[in-house]
Amino acid sequence: MKFKLTNSNARLRAMANCAMAIGIVLSIFTPSAAADEASRQVLVRDITSVEGVRENMLVGYGLVVGLRGTGDRQQTIFTVQTLANAMQKMGVLISPGAVVVKNVAAVFITASLPAFARPGSKLDVTVSSIGDAQSLEGGVLLLSALHGPDGQVYAEAQGPLVMGGYSAGSGANRKDVNAANVGLIPQGALVERDTSVDLSGFKTVSLLLRNPDFTTAMQIADAVNKEFNKPIASALDSSRVDVNVADASTQSVTTLISRVQNLALKVHTPAKIVINERTGTIVMGGDVKLSPVSVIHGNLSIQVVTTYVAVGATPVGGVGQPGEAGAGGATGPGGDRRGNGGPETLQPIVVPETDLNATDATTQSMRLDEGANVDELVKGLHAIGTTAHDVVAILQAIRAEGGMQAELEVQ
Repeated sequence: MKFKLTNSNARLRAMANCAMAIGIVLSIFTPSAAADEASRQVLVRDITSVEGVRENMLVGYGLVVGLRGTGDRQQTIFTVQTLANAMQKMGVLISPGAVVVKNVAAVFITASLPAFARPGSKLDVTVSSIGDAQSLEGGVLLLSALHGPDGQVYAEAQGPLVMGGYSAGSGANRKDVNAANVGLIPQGALVERDTSVDLSGFKTVSLLLRNPDFTTAMQIADAVNKEFNKPIASALDSSRVDVNVADASTQSVTTLISRVQNLALKVHTPAKIVINERTGTIVMGGDVKLSPVSVIHGNLSIQVVTTYVAVGATPVGGVGQPGEAGAGGATGPGGDRRGNGGPETLQPIVVPETDLNATDATTQSMRLDEGANVDELVKGLHAIGTTAHDVVAILQAIRAEGGMQAELEVQ
């Protein structure tokens, strides 16, 4: 163990904080272990993509009907205009200004078109409200065209929505679970245009690395050349490896890509720490190395409380001018000379009292010796009782001091 705790209560606090969920995702690798060596072997298909073989984004606009009074309101002008246009195509002419919309909602439809999609293929589509509809639950999307970036229609979508949430009630009694304005239509779109990629025209297969790295690119090229026993692959830069199709002497480009993608190689993960301050999530690679460093962690808590205390009372009500009536009293000589309309009441006199409590927690420290790794760092931070946001601040301070040999990315 390479960290030391100087606080005598560190063990107790470590046990108490073992169950604390601080949102740290940890990836620890031990290069000397044979099992870990095997786990670091990855396939080329998992770290690269083939240039020219990709998905395309589609988007469309349409109407969801059949809602239970949770659709767009009348002030959503584009909804009633779209509804009037749809009715006109059906042979019904209506005025948009006379339409009261409650069961209809205007939506955007999005989908992803695969690289080898052909007419008749089915796609999943996502439907999202763009007006002021309360919920799309129970709705059905009317036939809508999905366009690509070039403006051409590549698919048509229609069908009932599947919701992942709901909205019920109103006002203070309203209950919302997940998003009620976004729904999914599984297999709800049909491809109308052939977008398949012709692989037979490829003279070079270019592999694009998802995480650019010069060493990994060279390893891929070496693995391909070793597989085919000839120099057919070369690494152009940190993100691209080219494979010559003619020199591979394979039956087809599909066969070549399949053989290349199933090659396994050892990937060196970069020394990097990713921090998300909004969620308190920290991801640290096992290759992160730490220099000798000491961390002191403590909490100063100041609480100001104001209370109101009664210090006396003053009489209120029942007193009037002599000879006059009080509230509900008699007038004239027969009346009460003080004009009492009833018994006197006492109103308490309240003054504020402010208490200030300051609590300074015992300072705890942790020391990391030369060669310490992420496992020891996390165990030490757990032991001194740090929260997720404390860990973020500590890691940033260690990086600024120069005690951490890794790239620190804050999201």
